[in-house]
Amino acid sequence: MDGDAPVLAIGLMSGTSADGIDAALVRVRLRPGAAQEVLAALAAPHKPGLRAEIIAACAPGGAGADSLCALHQALGHAFARAAVDLCNAAGVPLSKVQVIGSHGQTIWHQPEPIAFGGHTCRGTLQLGNPALIAAATGCTVVSDFRSADMALGGQGAPLVPIADWLALSADHVDRAVQNIGGIANVTWLRRRGAVSDIVAFDTGPGNMLIDAAAQMVTSGCRAMDVDGLLARAGRASEAMVRTLIDETPFFGLAPPKSTGREAFGAATFREVVLPLSQSLGVHGVDLLATLTELTARTIADAYRRWLPGFGAGAQVVACGGGARNPALMARLRRNLRACVVTTSDELGVDASMKEAVAFAVLAALTLRGLPGNVPSATGASRPAVLGSITPGARRPIW
Repeated sequence: MDGDAPVLAIGLMSGTSADGIDAALVRVRLRPGAAQEVLAALAAPHKPGLRAEIIAACAPGGAGADSLCALHQALGHAFARAAVDLCNAAGVPLSKVQVIGSHGQTIWHQPEPIAFGGHTCRGTLQLGNPALIAAATGCTVVSDFRSADMALGGQGAPLVPIADWLALSADHVDRAVQNIGGIANVTWLRRRGAVSDIVAFDTGPGNMLIDAAAQMVTSGCRAMDVDGLLARAGRASEAMVRTLIDETPFFGLAPPKSTGREAFGAATFREVVLPLSQSLGVHGVDLLATLTELTARTIADAYRRWLPGFGAGAQVVACGGGARNPALMARLRRNLRACVVTTSDELGVDASMKEAVAFAVLAALTLRGLPGNVPSATGASRPAVLGSITPGARRPIW
């Protein structure tokens, strides 16, 4: 990789929790061990009405073509506004930004092939019109990162491993970089490892089921379990955790594998989690404690089953919103007693912005014509330059 000339890039990310846009202005260096210099970052919460439209669109049959079209435009405006506000806050002219990497908002992710229209199809859908972002900012935009990998037989996820390798690989320790967003995913970095040595996959639910329970238990007053206060007041049901693990096929699948709201979203909470909790008498804060334990347990189980060489002495580096949840972090440490469990903050990488930074890195790779996927992680047949490029407008409209 040519790491000598840095790329000034913006990464934009709205994850499976759909709570808002994370934006990071990054001076990207495409060289292992080179720190990605984050010049500015901001979190822009989605307006309640927009978030409600996103959640509705993610449900099977939940949105018609007209609603999806409007949502594509509304999210494009929201991503553009985040980029503009980010540069204004940093005092950096948009004209200096070489590329914006916009992950978009995932509405549906179908990594396993299905028969449809006479073809065998797999695919993914992220909304947030890149043409609107390019028109508003004047910047070249890279979007639709996952499709190129899926066209080569990959899962289209996880895509952050190459950014993790660039920023967090080490010569002295094996590291499991554990992102805990709506969905949880791990990147396994062996000490002195090359890109081809990376193992990465989704471990299962992160905050998604916990958030659903928090909303129900608080009658909609809270969108999440802030600081894990509800879970810390409850007692986890071992019977419920064990049943959910045993009866969820995803946990038994070998990597490469990826998942999303389709498997661990509102429908699963309503149709699987709630009936089980009622049958076992697990209610209120005990349900929060149980689902928090489920996330921690399935992460630890995945390490033991699927990470080659994982064991005592490995370092677990948590990031994403879950790294800010003391109850979840405590349970993760309890399930991984032989390991050092820390957060990416301790290593100089903002835990809440790591994915936004990753998409700035991926956009820089695309701008340079370099592959951004890791076939050992996604299952693609070969490395691929990711994304679709929308050229920047000569005269931004904002």
